[in-house]
Amino acid sequence: MSKSQRLFDVLGASAGLVAFAPVMALVAIAVLIDDGAPVLFGQERLGYRRRRFRILKFRTMRDGCVTRVGRLLRATGLDELPQFVNILRGDMSAVGPRPLTADDVARLGWNGTPFDFRWQCRPGLTGLAQLVGARADDDALVFDRVHAAGWSLSRDCQLIAWSFAVNAFGKTRIRRWLRLRYPIAPAKRRVVTTSMTTT
Repeated sequence: MSKSQRLFDVLGASAGLVAFAPVMALVAIAVLIDDGAPVLFGQERLGYRRRRFRILKFRTMRDGCVTRVGRLLRATGLDELPQFVNILRGDMSAVGPRPLTADDVARLGWNGTPFDFRWQCRPGLTGLAQLVGARADDDALVFDRVHAAGWSLSRDCQLIAWSFAVNAFGKTRIRRWLRLRYPIAPAKRRVVTTSMTTT
């Protein structure tokens, strides 16, 4: 990670914590009222060079079922706001590949050398694979490979803006629009890669 990218992450996460502090307080209260403590959920994920870290989220489930408040948090992406802390710690970046568990990686078969590129950058709070909601594993890898090829301030700012749009309008509407812009059918993967690197 370059110094510029790390500075961008620290400043962005700090600003995010300040800007979303009232929202996070309201979310915490809503979780407590709806389903009690704990408010936060932690889970071990794999990060840079497959190093393990504990990701933070607002809790959205109880006994394997999504709670009423949890459904709203997931639909708007507000459950992921505590990950600003992960960014400040250096576990994650603002934009990057989806943070996966060790079980996810084993299930997908992404342990070998051909997938090393994915672990040369920190996982992201947001990213094109997360925003588009890639329907196939190979599609997610296409987006991850483009991100790993090099950091772009303009691209990261654009993805962050789309993430705010998700918070405001919900994942379904934004994903529908993004899938039109970045089609993920196999025959169009070269088009996806080209359009991402030039925006």
